[in-house]
Amino acid sequence: MGMTTTKWDASEYLDSSEMICEYLKATLEEGDTDLLMVAIGNVAKAKGMTEIAQKADLNRQNLYKALSGNGAPKFDTVVKVLQAFGLKLTLATADETLPAS
Repeated sequence: MGMTTTKWDASEYLDSSEMICEYLKATLEEGDTDLLMVAIGNVAKAKGMTEIAQKADLNRQNLYKALSGNGAPKFDTVVKVLQAFGLKLTLATADETLPAS
C-alpha cells in the first residue's frame, strides 16, 4: 500500500499577524535572501497577492516574479510589500547583551 502525500504550503498556516511576523523573522535570521523572498511571497499569497499588489502600488505579475525566489526585487519593493502586510523594518544590535555606549 502506497502513501499519499501533498505538498506543504506555508501560506495555509499564516493566519495571524503574529504568525506572519514570527515566520518572517525566523526566515530573516537564516540569512538566505532567496528564502526570505519566498517567505514574503508565501505571506503575500496568504493575504492575497492581488490585494498586496494594490496596497503596495505594484503590478501583480511583477510582484509574483519578484517574490518567486528567482527574482531580485529592489529594496523599496520589499519595504512596500512589508508595509502592505502591516509590518515595518526595525534594527537591533546583533548581540542584545552588549552594553550601550
